[in-house]
Amino acid sequence: MGPWPDDPRLDPDLLKHGDHRNVVNQYRFWKVEAIVEDLDSKRHPMHVAIENLEHDFNIGSIVRTANAFLAREVHIVGRKRWNRRGAMVTDRYQNIRHHESVDALSAWAKENEVPIVGLDNVPGAISLETFDMPRSCVLFFGQEGQGLSEAAQRACSATVSIAQFGSTRSINVGAAAAIAMHAWIRRHTFGQAPTEKQ
Repeated sequence: MGPWPDDPRLDPDLLKHGDHRNVVNQYRFWKVEAIVEDLDSKRHPMHVAIENLEHDFNIGSIVRTANAFLAREVHIVGRKRWNRRGAMVTDRYQNIRHHESVDALSAWAKENEVPIVGLDNVPGAISLETFDMPRSCVLFFGQEGQGLSEAAQRACSATVSIAQFGSTRSINVGAAAAIAMHAWIRRHTFGQAPTEKQ
Protein backbone atom coordinates (compact mmCIF):
# COMPACT_ATOMS: atom_id res chain seq x y z
CA MET A 1 0.00 0.00 0.00
CA GLY A 2 1.32 3.45 -0.91
CA PRO A 3 1.73 6.48 1.36
CA TRP A 4 -1.28 8.39 2.72
CA PRO A 5 -2.47 11.32 0.58
CA ASP A 6 -0.64 14.54 1.37
CA ASP A 7 -3.66 16.69 2.29
CA PRO A 8 -3.75 18.69 5.54
CA ARG A 9 -7.54 18.34 5.69
CA LEU A 10 -7.26 14.58 6.20
CA ASP A 11 -7.18 12.99 9.65
CA PRO A 12 -4.31 10.46 9.96
CA ASP A 13 -6.23 8.46 12.57
CA LEU A 14 -9.26 8.12 10.30
CA LEU A 15 -7.03 7.13 7.39
CA LYS A 16 -5.46 4.43 9.54
CA HIS A 17 -8.60 3.03 11.17
CA GLY A 18 -11.33 3.94 8.70
CA ASP A 19 -14.02 6.61 8.69
CA HIS A 20 -17.35 5.32 9.96
CA ARG A 21 -18.95 8.72 10.52
CA ASN A 22 -22.24 9.75 8.95
CA VAL A 23 -20.72 12.23 6.48
CA VAL A 24 -21.09 12.55 2.71
CA ASN A 25 -18.31 10.99 0.61
CA GLN A 26 -16.75 14.39 -0.08
CA TYR A 27 -15.82 14.68 3.60
CA ARG A 28 -14.67 11.12 4.27
CA PHE A 29 -11.42 11.10 6.26
CA TRP A 30 -11.51 14.90 6.71
CA LYS A 31 -10.81 16.43 10.11
CA VAL A 32 -13.87 17.90 11.82
CA GLU A 33 -12.32 21.38 11.72
CA ALA A 34 -11.70 21.07 7.97
CA ILE A 35 -15.31 20.02 7.35
CA VAL A 36 -16.66 22.95 9.37
CA GLU A 37 -14.36 25.39 7.57
CA ASP A 38 -15.55 24.14 4.19
CA LEU A 39 -19.22 24.26 5.22
CA ASP A 40 -18.77 27.78 6.59
CA SER A 41 -17.53 28.93 3.19
CA LYS A 42 -20.87 28.13 1.55
CA ARG A 43 -23.61 28.21 4.20
CA HIS A 44 -27.04 29.59 3.29
CA PRO A 45 -28.27 32.88 4.84
CA MET A 46 -31.07 30.92 6.54
CA HIS A 47 -30.95 30.74 10.34
CA VAL A 48 -33.01 28.43 12.52
CA ALA A 49 -34.14 29.25 16.07
CA ILE A 50 -35.89 27.02 18.58
CA GLU A 51 -37.26 27.85 22.01
CA ASN A 52 -35.79 25.57 24.67
CA LEU A 53 -38.08 26.07 27.63
CA GLU A 54 -38.51 22.45 28.77
CA HIS A 55 -35.58 20.49 27.25
CA ASP A 56 -37.49 19.68 24.07
CA PHE A 57 -36.18 16.41 22.56
CA ASN A 58 -36.92 17.73 19.06
CA ILE A 59 -34.00 20.18 19.18
CA GLY A 60 -31.50 17.51 18.19
CA SER A 61 -33.58 16.54 15.18
CA ILE A 62 -33.89 20.19 14.15
CA VAL A 63 -30.11 20.65 14.42
CA ARG A 64 -29.59 17.58 12.23
CA THR A 65 -31.99 18.95 9.61
CA ALA A 66 -30.38 22.40 9.76
CA ASN A 67 -27.05 20.74 9.02
CA ALA A 68 -28.55 18.83 6.09
CA PHE A 69 -29.89 22.07 4.58
CA LEU A 70 -26.71 24.03 5.41
CA ALA A 71 -28.30 26.65 7.69
CA ARG A 72 -26.02 29.48 8.72
CA GLU A 73 -26.66 28.97 12.43
CA VAL A 74 -29.02 27.30 14.86
CA HIS A 75 -30.10 29.57 17.72
CA ILE A 76 -31.13 27.94 20.99
CA VAL A 77 -33.38 30.32 22.93
CA GLY A 78 -33.85 29.79 26.66
CA ARG A 79 -32.13 26.91 28.43
CA LYS A 80 -28.56 26.48 27.28
CA ARG A 81 -28.43 22.71 27.72
CA TRP A 82 -30.31 20.57 25.22
CA ASN A 83 -30.52 16.87 24.39
CA ARG A 84 -27.98 16.23 21.63
CA ARG A 85 -28.92 12.60 20.99
CA GLY A 86 -31.26 13.42 18.11
CA ALA A 87 -28.57 15.48 16.40
CA MET A 88 -26.65 12.28 15.62
CA VAL A 89 -23.32 14.12 16.09
CA THR A 90 -24.19 16.71 13.40
CA ASP A 91 -23.87 19.44 16.05
CA ARG A 92 -20.10 19.08 15.59
CA TYR A 93 -20.48 20.51 12.09
CA GLN A 94 -23.23 23.05 12.75
CA ASN A 95 -22.78 26.59 14.10
CA ILE A 96 -24.89 26.89 17.23
CA ARG A 97 -25.54 30.10 19.18
CA HIS A 98 -27.33 30.45 22.50
CA HIS A 99 -29.62 33.31 23.54
CA GLU A 100 -30.89 33.55 27.10
CA SER A 101 -34.23 35.00 26.00
CA VAL A 102 -36.41 35.92 23.05
CA ASP A 103 -35.39 39.54 23.63
CA ALA A 104 -31.75 38.55 23.19
CA LEU A 105 -32.54 36.77 19.93
CA SER A 106 -34.55 39.80 18.77
CA ALA A 107 -31.66 42.13 19.56
CA TRP A 108 -29.26 39.90 17.62
CA ALA A 109 -31.64 39.73 14.64
CA LYS A 110 -32.16 43.51 14.63
CA GLU A 111 -28.42 44.17 14.82
CA ASN A 112 -27.80 41.80 11.91
CA GLU A 113 -30.85 42.97 9.92
CA VAL A 114 -32.30 39.46 9.73
CA PRO A 115 -36.12 39.21 9.95
CA ILE A 116 -37.62 36.56 12.21
CA VAL A 117 -40.28 34.34 10.64
CA GLY A 118 -42.28 32.29 13.10
CA LEU A 119 -43.75 28.88 12.31
CA ASP A 120 -46.98 28.16 14.15
CA ASN A 121 -50.61 27.44 13.30
CA VAL A 122 -52.01 30.42 15.17
CA PRO A 123 -54.93 32.58 14.00
CA GLY A 124 -53.81 35.05 11.34
CA ALA A 125 -50.78 33.01 10.27
CA ILE A 126 -49.87 33.21 6.58
CA SER A 127 -49.83 30.00 4.55
CA LEU A 128 -46.26 28.75 4.15
CA GLU A 129 -47.24 27.50 0.72
CA THR A 130 -47.98 31.05 -0.50
CA PHE A 131 -45.48 32.99 1.62
CA ASP A 132 -42.52 34.55 -0.17
CA MET A 133 -39.79 33.54 2.26
CA PRO A 134 -37.05 36.17 2.74
CA ARG A 135 -33.63 35.00 1.58
CA SER A 136 -31.97 36.12 4.79
CA CYS A 137 -34.14 35.18 7.75
CA VAL A 138 -34.49 33.30 11.01
CA LEU A 139 -37.05 30.49 11.00
CA PHE A 140 -38.32 30.44 14.58
CA PHE A 141 -39.94 27.35 16.14
CA GLY A 142 -41.59 26.91 19.51
CA GLN A 143 -41.80 24.00 21.90
CA GLU A 144 -43.53 20.78 20.96
CA GLY A 145 -47.20 21.05 21.92
CA GLN A 146 -47.39 24.68 23.04
CA GLY A 147 -45.82 26.25 19.94
CA LEU A 148 -44.25 29.70 19.97
CA SER A 149 -44.51 31.56 23.26
CA GLU A 150 -46.28 34.92 23.32
CA ALA A 151 -42.91 36.67 23.51
CA ALA A 152 -41.70 34.72 20.49
CA GLN A 153 -44.82 35.57 18.49
CA ARG A 154 -44.28 39.27 19.20
CA ALA A 155 -40.68 39.01 17.97
CA CYS A 156 -41.72 37.72 14.54
CA SER A 157 -42.12 40.01 11.55
CA ALA A 158 -44.38 37.32 10.06
CA THR A 159 -45.84 34.02 11.25
CA VAL A 160 -46.57 31.23 8.80
CA SER A 161 -48.38 27.92 9.13
CA ILE A 162 -48.15 24.65 7.22
CA ALA A 163 -51.29 23.46 5.44
CA GLN A 164 -52.86 20.40 7.10
CA PHE A 165 -55.77 18.29 5.92
CA GLY A 166 -56.27 15.58 8.55
CA SER A 167 -57.75 15.43 12.04
CA THR A 168 -54.66 16.26 14.10
CA ARG A 169 -54.37 19.79 15.48
CA SER A 170 -50.66 20.10 14.78
CA ILE A 171 -47.65 18.24 13.43
CA ASN A 172 -44.43 17.46 15.26
CA VAL A 173 -42.15 20.51 15.53
CA GLY A 174 -39.20 18.56 14.13
CA ALA A 175 -41.25 17.66 11.06
CA ALA A 176 -42.53 21.23 10.75
CA ALA A 177 -38.96 22.55 10.88
CA ALA A 178 -37.90 20.19 8.09
CA ILE A 179 -40.83 21.29 5.91
CA ALA A 180 -40.10 24.98 6.49
CA MET A 181 -36.38 24.64 5.80
CA HIS A 182 -37.12 22.73 2.61
CA ALA A 183 -39.55 25.47 1.56
CA TRP A 184 -36.66 27.93 1.94
CA ILE A 185 -34.40 25.64 -0.14
CA ARG A 186 -37.00 25.34 -2.91
CA ARG A 187 -37.41 29.11 -3.03
CA HIS A 188 -33.82 30.26 -2.79
CA THR A 189 -31.75 27.34 -4.09
CA PHE A 190 -34.04 26.10 -6.85
CA GLY A 191 -35.87 29.38 -7.55
CA GLN A 192 -39.36 27.91 -7.12
CA ALA A 193 -41.72 30.75 -6.24
CA PRO A 194 -44.54 30.07 -3.76
CA THR A 195 -47.82 28.82 -5.19
CA GLU A 196 -50.76 31.22 -5.26
CA LYS A 197 -53.98 30.09 -3.64
CA GLN A 198 -56.50 28.88 -6.17
